[in-house]
Amino acid sequence: MNLAELIAPHIPYLRRFARSLTGSQSSGDAYVSATLEALVADRSIFPSDLDSKVALYKVFSQLWKSVDINLADLPPAAHAWEEQARRSLRAIAPLPRQAFLLMAVERFSNAEGAEILGVTEVEFADLIETASTEMARQVATTVLIIEDEPLIAMDIEQMVEALGHSVTGVARTHKEALELFNQRRPGLVLADIQLADGSSGIDAVNDMLRSASVPVIFITAFPERLLTGERPEPAFLVTKPFQPDMVKALVSQVLFFSEQMEQAA
Repeated sequence: MNLAELIAPHIPYLRRFARSLTGSQSSGDAYVSATLEALVADRSIFPSDLDSKVALYKVFSQLWKSVDINLADLPPAAHAWEEQARRSLRAIAPLPRQAFLLMAVERFSNAEGAEILGVTEVEFADLIETASTEMARQVATTVLIIEDEPLIAMDIEQMVEALGHSVTGVARTHKEALELFNQRRPGLVLADIQLADGSSGIDAVNDMLRSASVPVIFITAFPERLLTGERPEPAFLVTKPFQPDMVKALVSQVLFFSEQMEQAA
């Protein structure tokens, strides 16, 4: 099997990781593109003795640490909080957040995460602990949930409240989502892709963002469809069935970038 065939199944998920790490689709995809270009230029940098997914993420991590993608050349950000996320990249130390995302979102083991980041397992565990401590300091916010499955909505609501946030409401349709959004402007939106009235959660969110800039996490059972890098796509994505740690990690990432924007305002 050639290199392209080995890494192709993992590229959508590398995009998810990169977008979560950087806070935007365009900057995350830029790092993924740079990783693929580096592999094309020099096949020897791919550690063929490792599992192909671990090897791909390891190459990405090495590039992330050694190359500063020129974010100024990217297309304009769609929203103010995303633009601020780009500006704050050079000022933050992302290693603990990388470790947390590798464990909580990408579901790598401690041993795999340590290999990807080039640290020992003890050091990787310390990075997880650091990330958890930093995330616990996040300011509580209000959350609007857009989800048409009652049991899933209940699970999300419980997870959000367990993180110290409050839920402004749960919407099942496009109309309900806009009504709740306008009644009480949330600090974060968690949105399913397919809604009960047959509409798209993406469309509902786009309508909201016309009147206010608010961070959003999308929820979908088919992440590959929204991780192609071929069109405007979500920066933050939860995959169904989801794990509480995944939701916690992404909520914390979103609030991190949102807080950076507020501090710069």
